[in-house]
Amino acid sequence: MDRSICQSPGGASARGASVVGPGAVEGIMKIYTKTGDAGQTGLFGGPRVTKDHARIEAFGTVDELNSHLGLVRTLPGADGFDPLLRRIQCELFDLGAQLATPGAVEERITTGHVEFLEREIDRHEAALEPLTCFILPTGTPLAATMHVARTVCRRAERRVVTLAGRLETTIPANAIEYLNRLGDLLFVLARVANRQDGVADDPWHPAP
Repeated sequence: MDRSICQSPGGASARGASVVGPGAVEGIMKIYTKTGDAGQTGLFGGPRVTKDHARIEAFGTVDELNSHLGLVRTLPGADGFDPLLRRIQCELFDLGAQLATPGAVEERITTGHVEFLEREIDRHEAALEPLTCFILPTGTPLAATMHVARTVCRRAERRVVTLAGRLETTIPANAIEYLNRLGDLLFVLARVANRQDGVADDPWHPAP
């Protein structure tokens, strides 16, 4: 399992934490353990599953989304979005850890997190012109990269929906709703990023 979402019982990241077990050298967790070389990985407190298991696809795509948001934060013009994006990255860590844990666990992503995203959508959208047509996912490098993150977010949402459809599976109660709102927020933020640099929305027109 990728240590980027591993957490200790206290909720801290396991990267660099003291451990005892496979892959540990002098009490420090190594990046490679060789336990996944046969195409399987371990879930938190659960069985080993294949690396293309629906649960792995779900939290792996959330991790991919988190990495795209990390890229967004490095781009020129992103400073004004940084506190918000950093908060979301931390929340995605929590969501990924929940998705990696079969069975009942404490809900780390709550309705309060979903409502926060809704408030951010409303706040940023208030500064934009109302949309009257579909727009193309383009503009400044910052806006275009936000659109990429948005599409990865939509894929993460689909992967969680797939996981929820498995009869033996439970998922975090607010996971789908959270990812749905996050995708909406990233769309709005991409428009805001273009607006702050004076770049107009690029309207879609049917192909001739």
